[in-house]
Amino acid sequence: MSRIRVAILISGRGSNMSALIEAAKAPDYPAEIVGVLSNRAAAPGLEIAASHGIATASLAQSRFPSRDMFEDIMTQMLESWDVDIVCLAGFMRILGEDFVTRWAGKMINIHPSLLPLYKGLHTHERALADGAKVHGCTVHFVTPGLDEGAPILQAEVPVLPGDTPESLSARVLIEEHRIYPEALRTLASTQALAP
Repeated sequence: MSRIRVAILISGRGSNMSALIEAAKAPDYPAEIVGVLSNRAAAPGLEIAASHGIATASLAQSRFPSRDMFEDIMTQMLESWDVDIVCLAGFMRILGEDFVTRWAGKMINIHPSLLPLYKGLHTHERALADGAKVHGCTVHFVTPGLDEGAPILQAEVPVLPGDTPESLSARVLIEEHRIYPEALRTLASTQALAP
């Protein structure tokens, strides 16, 4: 079985990256993780990826005169790895329209809310402030609009009495680690079947 080639973009520890790496170890998984790219050289996830024998690289946007130039170099790196799909896993940069368009339909992200609710940051605090009874996470396609791409998969968690942003976040993260590999499996299977 030929497997779809995937790169992961991270900025930190990459816990969702680790979930994807573990899932891709299964012989019947339709995707392989071929590279991990971070915008922070000190991101702990780079060491984790390297320990699994995965190619790693870091690029600091501050070293480039413009975001476009930074993203052009990112694209060159991803293309050098012969990547089919890009997964964002805690990549803390808003991506420019040209980069997003280049990877349209091939770039996905996981967001800690049930989109379209709570786009952007501080999702758990906002859900609690609203008195939400249900919260969760969404794997979605990346589009130029922030957290506006079509959802691929969602998971719900109940909001419990006495929840804090930290306790709610911890329960949502368990679901993130479950559905991100599932969503990538679905997308990779679809791409593998495409002519």
